[in-house]
Amino acid sequence: MAVSIIIRRTVKDATMAGKLAPLIVQLRSRVTVQPGFLTDQTFSCLDCDGEYLIISSWNTLEDWNKWMHSDERMAIQRQIDELLGEKTLYRYYEPVVGGIIPRFKSA
Repeated sequence: MAVSIIIRRTVKDATMAGKLAPLIVQLRSRVTVQPGFLTDQTFSCLDCDGEYLIISSWNTLEDWNKWMHSDERMAIQRQIDELLGEKTLYRYYEPVVGGIIPRFKSA
């Protein structure tokens, strides 16, 4: 079953955005050829200046993890986090079929 990865980044000013843009272009051009990649969309927050949300869909979480932990991606991601001055936030989601059934980790 496909999974969606939610990625959130906050860009503080136009200078930072100008430096970030080429790094994002590198990621976007390389992700499209990764095994298991399906699609992605980028959203700009309407009520929080500088906040961006990326929703990336993958065949499996394992496909995402291979890309996430690849040397190629990690090198670009380090530059992004250094530029932004904070770690990029990631959340992982899967579709709920047949209604919402709460799932909790065992204690």
